[in-house]
Amino acid sequence: MDSVREFFKGDRFAARNGVSLLEVRPGYAKARMLVEEHHCNGYRIAHGGAIFTLADFAFAVAANSHGTVAVAVNVNISFVKAGELGVLLAEAREVSRGPKLSSYTVHVTNEAGELIAVFQGLAYSKKESLAEVMAHEKKA
Repeated sequence: MDSVREFFKGDRFAARNGVSLLEVRPGYAKARMLVEEHHCNGYRIAHGGAIFTLADFAFAVAANSHGTVAVAVNVNISFVKAGELGVLLAEAREVSRGPKLSSYTVHVTNEAGELIAVFQGLAYSKKESLAEVMAHEKKA
């Protein structure tokens, strides 16, 4: 799991938005984001794009947790409660995994454990490993 953690340290978009990885194991990831003023929309609640970024990051980590590069081919999100200032958590769980396609569900909750959003993701597994990608990047 160290290589997965190392690989996702390179996710500059997630880092720029304050998303951090808390836990990763095969088929599972948990991430955190502190919702601050700059994450809010005109209604002064968490912007849907901020919540999506958190959920998508957790999905990406879980989908790549087996060490093989996996990319999203389809995702959707349903917002069920407004996200407010404070901590949001995203837990991604593998639903099914085949040789090429895998499915994940991500629950985004607030600190009180209330469900904020449900994200579904379908990932396509490529042939290359995360280790190969990281080795190539070091050479470049």
